[in-house]
Amino acid sequence: MKLKFVCSIAAAVVLSVAAFAQATGSSSAALPPAPGAADAASTPTFNPNATKIAAINVEQAIFATHEGQRDMGALQKKFEPKFNDLKTKNDELEALNKQLNAAGTTQEKKDEITRQIDQKKKAFDRERQDVQEDAQGQQSEIGQRIFQKMGPVIMKYAQDNALGMIIDTSTPWPNGPVLWANPASLDITKAVVEAYNAQSGVPAPAPGTGATRPPAGTTRPTVPATKPPAK
Repeated sequence: MKLKFVCSIAAAVVLSVAAFAQATGSSSAALPPAPGAADAASTPTFNPNATKIAAINVEQAIFATHEGQRDMGALQKKFEPKFNDLKTKNDELEALNKQLNAAGTTQEKKDEITRQIDQKKKAFDRERQDVQEDAQGQQSEIGQRIFQKMGPVIMKYAQDNALGMIIDTSTPWPNGPVLWANPASLDITKAVVEAYNAQSGVPAPAPGTGATRPPAGTTRPTVPATKPPAK
């Protein structure tokens, strides 16, 4: 299916939690300590009899924090010129495709247009890949940084509420391990976000300055490719 480049910049610059969740071990029993955290002596002691289970959407939690919205909004703004430039080049390729398929176009002209399309598309694809990799890398850095600080918040919430297990529902079934979790009784995402915001002291972004919420289930930044030239 052809992806439209004219879609929201937010759809192209969206938090990629899968990479940093694996890198930081979000699915393990021990979440990463915050940078500069105290030594093992200050590690919270958990109730050995705690058996309650809770669920958290780590991806959603990171994105929903004031800090996440602020930093992703800034990243969106940073990449907007690059995506606009790619859109312009994509439009040029679309125009050449129309010329190629226009009635009355001679074979000689078609050969010339095809050559232009091939050259421009190769350059476009290289630039598109570079931009996407750059965007993914910077998104991953933002996510890792916030998750490092969110880990102790989640652990404190677990201690305060006598939780015996917390599962991550960021990746839905069948790609993720959780078949189903009742959001009404198990989900602690909102509570963790509120606790994180209170601890971080970062104010809510002003309207129009934070990152736009991505479509549900979108976890990776995507720069749409161009339509292959008609031969």
